[in-house]
Amino acid sequence: MDTFAGSLPLIKLFAVFAAMLAGIRYRLGLWPSVLGGSLLLGLAFGMPLPVWLTTAGVALTTVKTLLLAVVVILILVLSDILELSGQNRRLMDALSGYLTSPRLRLAFFPSLIGLLPMPGGAVFSAPMLGSVAEGMNIRPEDKVMLNYWFRHMWELIWPLYPGIILASSLSGVPLITLIAYTLPGMIFFTVLGWWFLLRPSRLPLPIEAVSERKPRNARKALLHGLPLLVAIVGSLGLEGLLSAARPDVPYEWGIIAGLATAIAWTMLQNGLKLGFLAKVLLQRKLLGMLLAIASIFVFKDVMAGSGVVEALSASAGGAMAMFAASVLLPYLVGLVSGITMAFVGATFPLMLGLLQQAGAMDSLIPYMVLSLFSGFLGVMSSPLHICYVLSCQYFEVGLGRPWRKLLAPCALLMAFAVAYFRVLA
Repeated sequence: MDTFAGSLPLIKLFAVFAAMLAGIRYRLGLWPSVLGGSLLLGLAFGMPLPVWLTTAGVALTTVKTLLLAVVVILILVLSDILELSGQNRRLMDALSGYLTSPRLRLAFFPSLIGLLPMPGGAVFSAPMLGSVAEGMNIRPEDKVMLNYWFRHMWELIWPLYPGIILASSLSGVPLITLIAYTLPGMIFFTVLGWWFLLRPSRLPLPIEAVSERKPRNARKALLHGLPLLVAIVGSLGLEGLLSAARPDVPYEWGIIAGLATAIAWTMLQNGLKLGFLAKVLLQRKLLGMLLAIASIFVFKDVMAGSGVVEALSASAGGAMAMFAASVLLPYLVGLVSGITMAFVGATFPLMLGLLQQAGAMDSLIPYMVLSLFSGFLGVMSSPLHICYVLSCQYFEVGLGRPWRKLLAPCALLMAFAVAYFRVLA
């Protein structure tokens, strides 16, 4: 009986996460699932409904929440303008002349589309990869894997992805610092892609695969790629300057300035009117993303205010609680949702709270990196991931055959994450 009572907080927490996962799984939506989960969490740990409402109201009006909402809006607006204006396609055409290796071309176009955080972006790169693969005698399931794997190689280091920005915002770790720690994982991810998908003994290509070279034009490539360069260099540069010169100013302002400049430049470069921008801003997916951010910050504050962390630390034991928070729960949420922002928003508040409760904030970076890779592996191995489903549909192959090819590289990436965690810790 004492054992059951001691594990009751952990049981409650898993029940709340199960309810959230069920909501995501059965298409209730990310923000209703997380918001409902925060209400269940508060009630399960004795938070009265009026207190929950007050906590939610405070969470929605904090500067951190509002700044992150602006950052995510600007990222999605820039991504849509580049796509709808045709600048993405022009950039790809301009860069094609520099791609002389057929293997490089197979990886390049999915990875280039991966620079933009578009939901289901694999559907844009699949036709490009299909065109490059013509005459190469590549099996459909291998095309799926190439498109899916290299589409996501940037997700944990690219500063335009909302998931990594949210992790930085929740933890208070500057974005450029967090990226520096996740970069080795991205390099290993790319090496795994080469070894399992592209190496000559794994993917033999006919000599005819080397097609005629397109003319090179560095000026055109730079011109069409300038909005991305402005967004990345401007955002990270201004963020770094603010962190160094004015640590009292939220670093998100640097990211906002860089993204706003990139959007303005893209509008001018393409001769777009304000009506075009208004059309982009009125898309439903923008509202959905804002509601997701709002629900995540409500969940974070409810977790802090309802005593979940204290109860879990006192009953479950430090090692078990940290394992659940940093490995198991991120993986499960990533697996069910197929969305990086979902596992970061749902599980990072718990992990951060447990570290604070234990007085172990000096271990913040190792646990953040471990959680990010564990959740990302859940996202990558999810058969419900929209990019995976769309890739399979485009290349007309069932979900099972390509998915089995994910098991070995994902297992090795998890082994790398654990080893890297031990090095950092």
